This record gives sequence, C-alpha cells and structure tokens, in this order.
Amino acid sequence: QVQLVESGGGSVQAGGSLRLSCAASGSTAGRRCRAWFHQAPGKEREGVAVWGSDGSTRFADSVKGRFTISQDKAKNTLYLQMNSLKPEDTAMYFCASTYAGWPTWEACPIQQDGYAYWGQGTQVTVSS
Repeated sequence: QVQLVESGGGSVQAGGSLRLSCAASGSTAGRRCRAWFHQAPGKEREGVAVWGSDGSTRFADSVKGRFTISQDKAKNTLYLQMNSLKPEDTAMYFCASTYAGWPTWEACPIQQDGYAYWGQGTQVTVSS
C-alpha cells in the first residue's frame, strides 16, 4: 500500500505561483509512474503532469510552459511548481501513483486509468 498526502494549495491572484507537494509513504519502492491531476467542480478529473521513474515528464497542453513537475527521491516527495496561474487552473489537485513494476517500454499515462493510489487532494483557487 502507498499513502499519498498533498499540501501547498491555497488562494492566489492570476499570474501568481504555487508549489504543491505530495509526500508518499508505505511500500513506495519499485518502478512506478507518479502524476498530478486536477478536478474542477462539475468537471471530470484530468491529468496535469506525469513523472516517470526514468525522470521523463508529460504535461497537459493547458499547462505546458507554466507548470513543472519534479521529484525528491530522498524525501519520497513529488512536486508541482505552478507559475503564471490562471483562473481556469482553479481546481482540487490530486497526486497519484501506479502500482510498482511499471513496464520500461510503456509511457506513463496522463489519463486516470492505471493509477492505483490517490491522495485526498489540495485546493487551488486562482482569482482574476
């Protein structure tokens, strides 16, 4: 089992920045994908950024050039640096992880399917 706890959300004005953190605990060893998703009220959960075990990254088109994803392996923590925030970035942000043993030949997905572990989320609100 893997436990994920997000932090760092809050309220900012458009153009501002936030850094989200996702601390993992439990059975975290092994090759796995980790990702950030967001869900706005009344909308489906969407992938924002993905971190592969080889350090590869993927981003949703809506956040390319504004958001970066990184990992501190020693702290078992995944980060999402969000710059130039827009009101449409307002959502609950979740981090997620796949099971261990993700195939090396398969790219990490930016869709929800395949992610087995989820945090409780942290709210990000961007005002205009």
